[in-house]
Amino acid sequence: MQEQAIAAICGSDGDVLISAATAAGKTEAAFLPLLGSSAARKQSGISLLYVAPLKALINDQFRRLEELCDKLELPLVRWHGDAPQGPKNKIIKAPSGVVLITPESIEAMLLRRPATAEALFGALDAIIIDELHAFLQGPRGLHLSSLLFRIEVLNDRRPRRVGLSATIGDLEFAGRWLSATAPKPAQIIAVAGGAPPLKVQVRAYVEPPEGDTDDNAMLDDPQAGSALAQIAQHAFEALRGSNNLFFAGSRANVETLADRLRSISEESQVPNEFFPHHGSLSKGLREELELRLKDGRLPTTAVATTTLELGIDIGSVVAVSQLGAPRSLASLRQRLGRSGRREGSSAIFRNYLREPYPVADADPLDKLHLPVVQAVSALNLLRLKFVEPPQADPALLSVSVHQILSLIVQRGALSAGALYASLCQQGPFAALTKADFADLLRGMGSGEAALIEQAPDGSLMLGPEGEKLTASRDFYANFSTDEEWRLVHSGRTLGTLPIVNALVVGSIIGFAGRRWRATGVDGRAKVVEVVPHNTGRVPKFDRLGQEPIHDRLAAEMLIVLMSKDLPDYLDENAKELLAAGRSNFAKLGVQRSRFIDAGSATHVLTWRGTSANSLLAVLLTSMGFACETFDVGITLTGCPIEDASAVIASIDGCPPIDDLGRYVENLIVEKYDAYVPEDLLRRAWVRRHEPLRESMSQLIRELADLTPD
Repeated sequence: MQEQAIAAICGSDGDVLISAATAAGKTEAAFLPLLGSSAARKQSGISLLYVAPLKALINDQFRRLEELCDKLELPLVRWHGDAPQGPKNKIIKAPSGVVLITPESIEAMLLRRPATAEALFGALDAIIIDELHAFLQGPRGLHLSSLLFRIEVLNDRRPRRVGLSATIGDLEFAGRWLSATAPKPAQIIAVAGGAPPLKVQVRAYVEPPEGDTDDNAMLDDPQAGSALAQIAQHAFEALRGSNNLFFAGSRANVETLADRLRSISEESQVPNEFFPHHGSLSKGLREELELRLKDGRLPTTAVATTTLELGIDIGSVVAVSQLGAPRSLASLRQRLGRSGRREGSSAIFRNYLREPYPVADADPLDKLHLPVVQAVSALNLLRLKFVEPPQADPALLSVSVHQILSLIVQRGALSAGALYASLCQQGPFAALTKADFADLLRGMGSGEAALIEQAPDGSLMLGPEGEKLTASRDFYANFSTDEEWRLVHSGRTLGTLPIVNALVVGSIIGFAGRRWRATGVDGRAKVVEVVPHNTGRVPKFDRLGQEPIHDRLAAEMLIVLMSKDLPDYLDENAKELLAAGRSNFAKLGVQRSRFIDAGSATHVLTWRGTSANSLLAVLLTSMGFACETFDVGITLTGCPIEDASAVIASIDGCPPIDDLGRYVENLIVEKYDAYVPEDLLRRAWVRRHEPLRESMSQLIRELADLTPD
């Protein structure tokens, strides 16, 4: 990989995308040839800009490059909010060398110190973008795309771009993103192999009768004998004495599991080696844990959310563990790349699953044991090298609001045409039509506290609310922290949970062991008014508020249920649960029909992912039915199986997405969506879901052909 990449960088002045396994040496492949040319350069100004998604990754790369740059007499400066100010001041006075920076710090400089930004970034030779896959989707990627173009405008010639990534599902898409403003496409260097052997174990734990808690609720302190207590005990015995990562999902899960592991250490009278790592912890605590892992002198296990998923150098960990079945293959591959970095060692992955106690009147879905099925399916797709492809980005309008305001601050009053040309002529923002852009500007200029105002000459400048918004330090970042929706019944808050599915009035939400029907949705306040919806026993596995799953993973789950092999990596509990799930799958007749009788409700197994099920639920709710989604289907509550099958059979294909879009309520998702006109948000939702219409019609026909006997 290094031979090919270095030859590509030295042999042309075009963009290069380097994709190879974690720890394959991508950093050296990009930096060595570019540092060589930087050291020989006579022109003043920064020659090389390195952009990474995390401050910790920048700190790590600084440690790796510091001695080399010192030998080359090249200044090397970290540029983020926690980096020392002295080196920054020095390079401002005499711009040269290499700057390592986050997108948010680029934004802050363009916004607050445009003259400094031009002096530093106005003569770049190249821009290295690390962890490129982290920027291909979502608000940070859109933000960086705009920032890169704004930096290009400061230069007489376009700086070349070099992208680095270990996990990309669609290399051609990534290449187009990287070179959106280039005269020719990026050269792609993709080298397979290099990954260590993989050792996998899936371990399943069943809750005792008295410990049967609802998975939609936050984890409680694990009582003796509970599934979580058993998981913690096994993790303590398996991980103690070495460096490991344990991805536990939510922050609540992380804190609960880390606390239980600490308690076991105290009870065993041994030093604690297990520490939490998530975004709510202080910077000092996170960095202390990262350095302890990298130093390697004291055995350490970090129990984390997704904060250690990206390429921070924490040294080689022995094993990676995860609580809950994988939901994203891209994420799983990234996590596995942390283990087995030492020559001759294997990557080790333990997947811990929690299953409810099998009560006699359990919901039929629980009898399929879908967590074990999903874990096996994800590992099958891992072997097939599947990675989810990029989707249409719902953050487009939110980031557009942000960048319009930022451009006005940086360059002063601008005409609508100049703003459109600066943002939407190329790259991902080109999806915004001129009509959409005009509506967005009108929306930003309306209301008592307008974001923008129009001067007599027609140019646009900041309004009162725009001045207030851009003056805040929070403005630099385009992403918001995970927002949870508050569920309210008769004025009383029931609790909070994240929601990823489309909500309409009438949507059914499973929470705290009950079903609730949405009677009102306030997208701006993130509040859902609910009333109890009385139906049968609620399935115990998670149904709402998790990371979406792709159609391919859902389809693989059907394949696993119809197969007979029992993978060797399953422990005895997991093997028994998978066998039981397959047996119940056959008894329920799901091979011949997609409908499962759950008493007063009917489960419809679509074997599609989150997006398709969410759209089908909107369609059925618009027809007056109460619907709830789950990973591989929907539930028609209060609807017997005969009625459910008749309803599906009566639908004549998927109606226009425009019609369905009128019912969706939770349109405000991204940070600045609240400043976008509702009609424009709705049009954008329709546009993103329009490609699903034909596949939705096909799904409806498929379900109608597989009605119960």
